[in-house]
Amino acid sequence: MKKILLLLTFLTVCNNTFSQEDKVDLAIKELIKKHKIVGLQLSVIKDNVIVKTSHYGFANIQDSIAVNRETVFSLNSITKAFTGVAIMQLVENGKLNLGEPISNYLDNLPNTWQKITIEQLATHKSGLPDVWDSQGNMLSEDGTILFEKIKELPIAFEPGKHVKICLTNYLLLGMLIEKISGQSFEKFITENQFKKAGMKNAMKAGIGDFYNIINNSARTYTYSRNNVLTNVYQPMPSNLLPAGGIYATATEMAQWVIALQTNQLINAENLKILLKPIELENGKQYEENGLLDRSSIGFSLSSRVENPIIALMGGSRNALFIYPKKNISIVILTNLMGSHPQDFIEEIAKLYSN
Repeated sequence: MKKILLLLTFLTVCNNTFSQEDKVDLAIKELIKKHKIVGLQLSVIKDNVIVKTSHYGFANIQDSIAVNRETVFSLNSITKAFTGVAIMQLVENGKLNLGEPISNYLDNLPNTWQKITIEQLATHKSGLPDVWDSQGNMLSEDGTILFEKIKELPIAFEPGKHVKICLTNYLLLGMLIEKISGQSFEKFITENQFKKAGMKNAMKAGIGDFYNIINNSARTYTYSRNNVLTNVYQPMPSNLLPAGGIYATATEMAQWVIALQTNQLINAENLKILLKPIELENGKQYEENGLLDRSSIGFSLSSRVENPIIALMGGSRNALFIYPKKNISIVILTNLMGSHPQDFIEEIAKLYSN
């Protein structure tokens, strides 16, 4: 632990906007020390311009390899937003209708799945069984989810009645993207999002998990119950990569946000649909507890009136908050599972909103 704290004292900082440390760097350093974060990248957008990019700490602490501007981090569940955008791109191109049943596009589905719509799938209102068996084990073998086994399970609830996060939804969304586009999920995302947003490092990294050899990638860590820093290994079945397989830098995520907000990825009408709060069958908006009390297709939302938030989070270590009224966005990627940057990202946002 002493070695880790000593290393974190000598944080590597790169700032493309200012030649000297500023109040944001100082705030980030304090947060890194407080939360014992190993490595971190920051990117800030104001009025659709990247105004700051910085990196701190270590991508690989055992070999003392510092985070740099090219270091890619596993985005984990932030990937779901890319999948949501991909679905809306297919809608925009007239190849998909959110209101139609998934059975119009995919064959050999159980009878109880036949009337589930694309919209219910994308908003987790499908009621589909999840990828776990009754003992809590993932239904997977040889690196893939056993889809035929999932189809034998009963649905969890009547579609449209409730909302429950379910990885089976993303398995099917990935299948839809591949079936309709005639491309692999990775190629479709690369052609229609990575390239359009200029995400060169994400393109080099590809879409995968810790088994893949990904150059210049940050290793993932966590603290054990004894407060000992340990490595984290997260296998991601190949047919679940639409839920968590993208690697990118914080700057590239900022570029993606700008591309999304300036309608380079989807038009304004479809962006509005993408970010529309989920409604249940009775017409009421689905509500959660906490600051982020609403959800949309791939995003979390805050309904607060004075300063609403559009958010993405992944792996208990990454967060991206968009403040549409102030036109400010903050991206924080870390390699410490349990750092929960969504809990402190607003401290950084306040430094830009005054």
